[in-house]
Amino acid sequence: MKKNLSAIFFAVAIVIASIVLGNAVINRNRPQGTINVTGLGESNFTSDLVVWEGNFSRESLDLKSAYADLEKDRKLVSEYLISKGIPAEKLIFNAVSTNPKYQQNYANDGRYLGQTFDGYTLNQSLKIESAEVEKVEKISREITELLNQGIAFYSQSPRYYYTELESLKLEMIAKATEDARIRAERIAENSKGDLGDLISANMGIFQITGQNSGEDYSWGGTFNTADKNKTASITMKLIFEVD
Repeated sequence: MKKNLSAIFFAVAIVIASIVLGNAVINRNRPQGTINVTGLGESNFTSDLVVWEGNFSRESLDLKSAYADLEKDRKLVSEYLISKGIPAEKLIFNAVSTNPKYQQNYANDGRYLGQTFDGYTLNQSLKIESAEVEKVEKISREITELLNQGIAFYSQSPRYYYTELESLKLEMIAKATEDARIRAERIAENSKGDLGDLISANMGIFQITGQNSGEDYSWGGTFNTADKNKTASITMKLIFEVD
């Protein structure tokens, strides 16, 4: 009798162990549920640094006289900009570039007859970096006044930058991460599940576009310098477990 009871208990133990082990295998092989979400962080800001460049030139058959004329122009340009409120130390004049000019000669039948020296072109460029964005912006529009003084000054469009860009980027990452988490929580809630641990987080491309410009995003990142008022954006891709 005792032997029979022992055999029964042993058989029951084997069955229970088989059930427990089977459930463990099933749970181990069950795929882990996940939620993949992308969050967006955006912020509008106004540039606090402007970079403006321009250049002026002189032409002459005599190099010495061309340089003398260019030096007179440089002084007039400096005086003009200083009178407009730009400090002298903000005026950065680059080295003068000198280029000889040649006239190409051809016969009536199209044969090339060589070239003739036609003088020199001297060019000097100017660069201004300033936190006084509105002031420099206004001067760049009014610089054609120098034409009345006989100076052929060619102005480029101002470029606009933001000196607190790294802080702004961190702010955007935080916004994008929070946006992604809210999306994941809503998905889990609608699926009658609970949001679990964060598995991975990947940052997307940081983009800076002009406000209301209709500018396209780039896979490598857009960095707008043409507009004073800009929009910064970044995406965060998060993967969460679902319980």
